[in-house]
Amino acid sequence: MSTQALPQVAVAGGFLRRLYRHLHVNGRSRSLALALLLSLLVLQVWDPAPLEILRQRIFDLYQVAKPRQSLQQPVVIIDIDEESLAEIGQWPWPRNEVARLVDRLRDAGVAAVAFDVVFAEADRGLPDNDALLAQALGGVRAVLGESAYHRRLAVGPRAEPKPMQLAVIGGNPAPHLYRFPDVVRNIELLETAAAGRAVFNLVPASDGVVRQVPAFVAVEERILPSLTVELLRVATGGNAIAIKTDAAGVRAFVVGGVEVPTDRNGRLWVYYSQPRPDLYVSARDLLSGAVGPERLAGKLALIGTSAAGLHDIKASPLRDAVPGVEIHAQVLETIISGQVLVRPHYALGAELLLLAVAGLLLIALVPLIGAAFTLLLGGCVAIGLSLGSWLLFTHQGMLFDVAYPLAGSAAVFTLLVFANYLREESRRQQVRSAFHHYLSPALVDQLASDPSRLVLGGESRDMTILFSDVRGFTAISERLQDRPQELTRLMNRLLTPLSAEILASGGTIDKYMGDAIMAFWNAPLPDARHALHACRAALAMQDALARLNLELAAECEAGTGHVSHIEIGIGINSGLCVVGNMGSEQRFDYSVLGDAVNLASRLEGQCPTYGAKIILGAATAAALEGSVVCVELDILRVKGKHEPQKIFAALAPAADVPDLQTGAALASIGAALAAYRRQDWDAALRALTAAEGHRLPLLDLTVLVGLYRRRIETLRAQPLPEGWDGVYVATSK
Repeated sequence: MSTQALPQVAVAGGFLRRLYRHLHVNGRSRSLALALLLSLLVLQVWDPAPLEILRQRIFDLYQVAKPRQSLQQPVVIIDIDEESLAEIGQWPWPRNEVARLVDRLRDAGVAAVAFDVVFAEADRGLPDNDALLAQALGGVRAVLGESAYHRRLAVGPRAEPKPMQLAVIGGNPAPHLYRFPDVVRNIELLETAAAGRAVFNLVPASDGVVRQVPAFVAVEERILPSLTVELLRVATGGNAIAIKTDAAGVRAFVVGGVEVPTDRNGRLWVYYSQPRPDLYVSARDLLSGAVGPERLAGKLALIGTSAAGLHDIKASPLRDAVPGVEIHAQVLETIISGQVLVRPHYALGAELLLLAVAGLLLIALVPLIGAAFTLLLGGCVAIGLSLGSWLLFTHQGMLFDVAYPLAGSAAVFTLLVFANYLREESRRQQVRSAFHHYLSPALVDQLASDPSRLVLGGESRDMTILFSDVRGFTAISERLQDRPQELTRLMNRLLTPLSAEILASGGTIDKYMGDAIMAFWNAPLPDARHALHACRAALAMQDALARLNLELAAECEAGTGHVSHIEIGIGINSGLCVVGNMGSEQRFDYSVLGDAVNLASRLEGQCPTYGAKIILGAATAAALEGSVVCVELDILRVKGKHEPQKIFAALAPAADVPDLQTGAALASIGAALAAYRRQDWDAALRALTAAEGHRLPLLDLTVLVGLYRRRIETLRAQPLPEGWDGVYVATSK
């Protein structure tokens, strides 16, 4: 492989690793969403009644929003209304009155007449009345209504007076049609006289609303047309009706040369118009001669009732109470005007595909681009699909249900967002659990709210590291070797306040090593003033130790304690480090590595040598900006390092030290170091003697002055090495 290809391979490898982690993290939520999507698809195929009603209610809203335009159509309803019943008498009327009604329609020139009633028995009055009605029916193109019945009737066989002319194009439609055991027929005398017979049953949906009307029904082996279909056949000259079928079921029928689409069960969707009072003519007015021929000439007359007592009131998408005969009239107008609604056979497949595609896109995109952008995208798609469904309804008369695909997609989206929320909440809890012992609560909350700020796996940062250790811990352990619980309690009393000061300054506790603490700043959260905060934490730790020592001394005086005093040394250094998860796949810690870390540890070990409680590296001291009073101690080459390092002692916050006393002591130490490095031993000793007369916080000048006096005595007693520069080489860690 060429060296030029290595960067591309590295980039590709990094992408694949990130993709694997992404798929691994989001795999469970995607699996749950996919299972939900499959369940929703199965539910849509099953299509239980509640789902069907929901879909139909959506289609109802379309009709409410835009009902069919009621243009002038050749349809009229001869209404046996309450006024007609009050004048002529209760139903059924004598057949001679019905015959008179038919004669009036014939004389007015109607194109055809259909009865939304059945004459199942002979007239209760004179037998000649049935003959009168038969004679009247023979004078017009008349269709008698029949009622399909839910069980077999105990009547003898009757011959078909006029077999219906029916042509089938495709397979047998009977298996797809509504089936009834039997039908309530008219008396044979009337059937023989009429031009056609048809069923007038309206089959409401499970919620009682009539949305579809069977164009044909199956009774045993016979196929019978609906009242409106047969009326159109008779009115157009009595030609045969053709039923077209395909693999899915009934597709359409042809009557009078017009093809009318149906659903697979041979049902017509009714496209309703708003109520039209001019559609009705009262039977009473017709019989009394109050209706002129121009009102009826050339019309298709439907004889039915709007009287509530005759129980032929139905519900439609537009109204709760509609006479059944008006629904037949609405079907006639729908067919004649060509404003036929149709739900294509492929509608379910298209809706399933829409739900599947939308759901899969959500499953793929939500974890990648986030919920907010996906919601915006989904909103635009939902608006587009809803608008498309509406336009198909208004311009093509096609019924497509986008409500369920959109609701299903919303359910998948909600599950993904909820799973993402639970996952993020789990991540936040993991962050809290992992860091609440090592970070301040405020920092833990920041990490929990934005875990991306925690870069795991290692990154380079300029950081400040602190090491603290108890001086003489071995002696303390020996003193309490017979009291291990007291030793543990003592360490807890020590480490608890020291840790609290680290956390209060925004530090991260890396680890505890027996009596020692390792901490760092500027990770996992950025801290622009990490060196200053680390020094402030160290000074506060020494203050906390002083308070603890007062308690220990009081306990020893009272005879309840065994350790009266504890001292700690602190080393602090700043520099470039690598911070992140360190360890193995089985166990890891969030830790820091680097040369700056090693130096901080070495500086802590030099505290007894210089009599200092806190020793700083040069980079740390330079970053304090005068906020902490420091004094230079030496130029030191620690064990294991070649480059020398200036080291400093941190004394106190600048605001807490009297300027006059501190200034004189610092000046004497500075003069002593300058004379020492230019090999002016006498001047150095004089400056050290002057410094010895002062006191400084957290720095024992007796130890520091004694250190340099011994060095000067050694250097005087032997020739200086060539190129001596004043750098001291530490012989211990």
